[in-house]
Amino acid sequence: MASAKRDLLVETALRLFSKQGYRATGIDKILEVSGVAKMTLYKHFKSKDELIIAALQKRDKDFAEQIDRHMTRFLPQQECDPRIAKLMALFDALHNWVSSESFYGCNFINASIEFKREDDPIHVAASVHQKFSIQKLQELLAELRLQDTHHVARSIHMLIEGAIILAVTLSDRNSIPLAKENALKILNSYDISPPLVMQ
Repeated sequence: MASAKRDLLVETALRLFSKQGYRATGIDKILEVSGVAKMTLYKHFKSKDELIIAALQKRDKDFAEQIDRHMTRFLPQQECDPRIAKLMALFDALHNWVSSESFYGCNFINASIEFKREDDPIHVAASVHQKFSIQKLQELLAELRLQDTHHVARSIHMLIEGAIILAVTLSDRNSIPLAKENALKILNSYDISPPLVMQ
């Protein structure tokens, strides 16, 4: 059974990590904001690193649910070939997130930058999310029956990650729609049968 105090610690840590960064956010600040005692924190987490990993795992789950919910909302609005409607709805869902007040960049990109060593457990936790994102894109592209769906998914994933970074570094809130346009160009460069028709 999940502990309410543990959940509060993870939620508080995630919120602070998102706004302030992982290394810049100290344990004392997390305890102050959450109101949880230090003894309780160390009952659930042996180290700050363990808390960071738990926060990333929560973000992974919450973000997937959030994006799926918004994809369902935006799907009926897509004026495109039905085979790529879900993919286009994904871009609209991401644009909705990037344009929101709760956008502080990608937790997983930020974590992998702050913890660069590839075998660092935090870096590994961040990479799990990225691998899942590519897998999700492959699923969305399945109906196109591409020769190398994984390669195309990786290309589109690069567009998305680049757009998120631009949204942070340049405050470019139109980066996701631009990535959406370029994703269409990538798809239309392949010999898809029947060809994609934009309505």
